Amino acid sequence: MFWLLLIGLLLLFFSGAPLFAVMLGATAIGAIALPRDFTAEFGGPLSSIYGLGTKDEAIIFATIPLFIYAGYVMAAARTSDRLVRFANALLGWMPGGLAIVTIVACAIFTIFTGASGVTIVALGGLLMPALVKQKYPERFALGLVTGTGSVGLLFPPAVPLFVFGTVYGLQRELADKNGWETERFLGAGIVPGLVLIGCLSIVAVVAAILWKVPRQKFKLGELGRSSLAALPELIIPFGIILILAKGWANVAQIAALTVVYLLVLEMLIYRDFKPKTLWHISTESLALVGTIFLVIYTASAFSNLLVTARVPQDLVLWTKEHIHSKVTFLLLLNVLLLLVGMMMDIFSAIIIVLPLIAGVADQYGVNPYHLGVIFLLNLEIGYLTPPVGLNLFISSFKFQRPVIEVTKATLPFIGAMLVALILVTYIPALTWVPPPKRTGNLGGLNALVQEGVQTVGSVDCVKLGDGTKMCKKDCDKKYAADESMKESCYGVMIDVTDCRKKPADEAKACEAEVIADWIEYSTPVDDDDDEDSDSADKPGAVDDADDDSADDDSDDDSGDDDSADSADDDSGDDDSADDAPAAAPADAGAAAGSAAPGGAAAGSAATP
Repeated sequence: MFWLLLIGLLLLFFSGAPLFAVMLGATAIGAIALPRDFTAEFGGPLSSIYGLGTKDEAIIFATIPLFIYAGYVMAAARTSDRLVRFANALLGWMPGGLAIVTIVACAIFTIFTGASGVTIVALGGLLMPALVKQKYPERFALGLVTGTGSVGLLFPPAVPLFVFGTVYGLQRELADKNGWETERFLGAGIVPGLVLIGCLSIVAVVAAILWKVPRQKFKLGELGRSSLAALPELIIPFGIILILAKGWANVAQIAALTVVYLLVLEMLIYRDFKPKTLWHISTESLALVGTIFLVIYTASAFSNLLVTARVPQDLVLWTKEHIHSKVTFLLLLNVLLLLVGMMMDIFSAIIIVLPLIAGVADQYGVNPYHLGVIFLLNLEIGYLTPPVGLNLFISSFKFQRPVIEVTKATLPFIGAMLVALILVTYIPALTWVPPPKRTGNLGGLNALVQEGVQTVGSVDCVKLGDGTKMCKKDCDKKYAADESMKESCYGVMIDVTDCRKKPADEAKACEAEVIADWIEYSTPVDDDDDEDSDSADKPGAVDDADDDSADDDSDDDSGDDDSADSADDDSGDDDSADDAPAAAPADAGAAAGSAAPGGAAAGSAATP
C-alpha cells in the first residue's frame, strides 16, 4: 500500500500537480511509514508551521510579498525603456557596448522581477531589435537576451535571496551553529554577481570585435538627460544596500518604503500607469506570493518529517562514506543543482533540495553563505540548461523561434556562466559576507561590567539552611553545563552580599529569604516525591539526583572547611559512603529533610 501511494504521488508530481499538495502528500505518506501514530507524525510537523509567522522568519515573510509587488510595479511602468536608454548612453561607445547594456539592464530588472521570465518578456521586445539594428547577428542577439534573462538574482533585494535565507534559517541546528543571518546573506552575492556579469561581458566584447560591430558615438548631453530620467529608479538597489549596511532599518521596513516610493514615482511623477492598473498588478503579484508561502509552509512540515525520519543524517553518512574530498563534493553538488534547475523553478528547488543538502555541505566545511551563492548561481544557469530550461521556452514563445535554435544561441552564454560558477565555487573568498551587526548598546555593556564587578566583590560562600556551604567553585562545578543555573548560583552570592549591607535586624531575614528562594528554585521536581518522600531518609537509599548528599552533609556537619572541600572533590565516588559510619547518611538526610521541603533533593541542590 505504501509503495502504491508513493508511486501515485510521483505521478502527480511529474504531471504538474501543485507543489504544496505534493509536499503535503509526501508528509502524510512519510507519517504512515514511521513507527508512531499517524496523528503524532503528521499533526506535529503540520502544526509547527503555524508558529512561523511569529518567529524570526516573520520579518522575512513580510519582506517577500513587498519586493515581489515592487517588481510587478516596475514591470508595469516604462522602467525598462529608461534603464536601456541610460545604459546605452553610458556604455554604448565601448566594443560590445549595446550587448553589455543588455546584460546590465537585464540584471537590474531581474533583481526586482525574479527569474520568472518577466525580464525576457519586458526587455526582449526592446533590446532584440536594437541589437539587430546595430549589426549584431540575429542568433547572437537571441542568445544574449535569453541568456541574461536570469542574471541578477545574486544582488539584493532579489526575492530568491530571502527565500533561501528563510529556508536555511528553518534548519535550526545548522543556523545556530553557523551564526546564520538572512540580512548578512543579502550582501554575500554582490561580488559573485559582478563576476558573472564580467564573464558575460567578455563574451559580448569578443563577439563585437570579431564581427566588427559599429559603436555609437558618446554624447555627454544624452548621458545627462538619460541619467536624469533613470536616476530615481537606478538608486533603488544601491539605496537598499546602503541602508542595510548602515543598519538604519530592517529588510521589512526597507521593502515597505520601496513599494511606497515606486508607487509615488511611477503613478504621480512619471505617470506610467493609472490607479486602476494597480488591481491587475495586485492580483498577479498576490498569486505568486500565495504560491511561495504555501510551498514554504508545507516544506516546513516536510522538513520536520525528514528530520524525524533521520533522512539528512543518513544522507550525510552515505555521502561521507562515498565522497572523501570537498572538491569532489562541490563538483557533484554543482551537477545536481544544474539538474534540479532544469526541472524546477527556483523557489521550489530551494524549498525541496536545500534541507537535504545543507547538513551534507556542513560536514564538508562549506560555509552556508558560500553554499547559498553556489545554490542560486546554479539555478540561474539551470533556467538555460537544455532540454527543459524554463527561459528557453519563454524566449521561444516570445520571439517565435524553435527551442533548438534558442538553445544553440545560448550555448556561449551558458559557457561563460559555467566559468563564473567554477570561479565562485572554488574561490570562497569571492563570497564576501558583511560582518555581523553590533548588538546591544553602551548601557547594556555597562550593566554587564557592573554585574561582573558585583560577582567578583561578593562573598565566596554562603551557608544553606541545612548547614552545608555553597561556594562559587561549587557553582562552576555543579552547573558547568547549564549557564543559566550557574548565573543564578552566582546571583545568590551577590544577593547575600547586598543583604549583609543592611541593618543587622533586616540582614538576617533578608539572607534567609534569599537562601530559601534558591533552595526552592534549584530543587529538581520529581514525580515520585509523593510516593517516595521518605525513601531518601533511609540508610543506603540514594536518589539519582542525590547520590553523594550524605557524604557532603556529613562532612559539613563536622565543621571542618577543609574536609568539606575534599568531599567536593570526591563527590563522584560512589563508594565514599562506605568509608563513613553507617549512621552518618541517615543523620545527614534527616538534617536536610528538616531544613527544606523535598529532603534529600534540597540537600542535593546545595552540594556541588
